[in-house]
Amino acid sequence: MSLLTPTVAVRHVTDISLGLLHELGTDAILLDVDNTLAPPASKTPYEGVQGWIDMVKESGIHIVICSNNYKKRIKPFADSLGLDCVAMSLKPFPFGFNRAKRKLREKPSSVLVVGDQIYTDVLGANLAGMKSVLLLPRSEEHGWSIWLRRKMEKNKRKKIRLRNGDEGNVSKTR
Repeated sequence: MSLLTPTVAVRHVTDISLGLLHELGTDAILLDVDNTLAPPASKTPYEGVQGWIDMVKESGIHIVICSNNYKKRIKPFADSLGLDCVAMSLKPFPFGFNRAKRKLREKPSSVLVVGDQIYTDVLGANLAGMKSVLLLPRSEEHGWSIWLRRKMEKNKRKKIRLRNGDEGNVSKTR
């Protein structure tokens, strides 16, 4: 298995069903923010995100936002969704994932990382021994570093197919 291969690929966070979470043995989820829950730098989540979060929390699965952004950006956003957060995660290094895991008191194999970037979210999850869900980016981002990461991801993303099916455009990749 490649460190750059997600466990599952879906279009949007709201395509992740409770059935899929159960199938993956998920007790906790670490969520990225930009292009996962909301447009970059936005204080407003994408449509359906709050309902999805409420559904997941009601099922007993714990959620923490885990982002490379500053606390000044992430804390108010997490609070608005009723979630805890870990800012300045330093993804893809496992430090932030491990801080979040300790908050949740979960073993790595039961934690699912959800994000839109292979070289931060997927790589970091794999380095931390966690499962991952790769999403399609929903909004355009600007800046040289994101441009470079998206260019590097292009060929890898071509090999990761989304499966149309009962789980809402899901593809198990490993």
